[in-house]
Amino acid sequence: MSEQSLAHTRWDCTYHIVWIPKYRKKVLYGECRTEMKAILRQLLEMKKIEIVEGAMCSDHVHLSIRIPPKYAVAEIMGFLKGKSALMLFDRHPEWRRRMGRDRSFWARGYYVSTIGLNEEVIKKYIQDQEDSDRIGAE
Repeated sequence: MSEQSLAHTRWDCTYHIVWIPKYRKKVLYGECRTEMKAILRQLLEMKKIEIVEGAMCSDHVHLSIRIPPKYAVAEIMGFLKGKSALMLFDRHPEWRRRMGRDRSFWARGYYVSTIGLNEEVIKKYIQDQEDSDRIGAE
């Protein structure tokens, strides 16, 4: 169990996210693939988001990450896709002719799924909360 905590919150918000490059171009091979890994790691570290697992496939990206509850998944995806595209186009200005003038590297949208906890962990947390309430009431 890898629960995290904020001021008054215990959380484990783990998401499986998949997204693709625009027109599913297979540009994630070779140099771009290693660059994109470094860029995504850097951006996630900026927001203090933990990478659980990740894979850069030829025409899509798989990420399993833990996003703190203070961030929305849509906010993080907008940040990742937007900033990574800008950073990549800054490093490779010659791609602007191939990919278009709008500097969009990623296709619109993404797939997200939660990676849930089992019921026993939730029951234990609720019991712990009830125990702490009983101790404070006495």
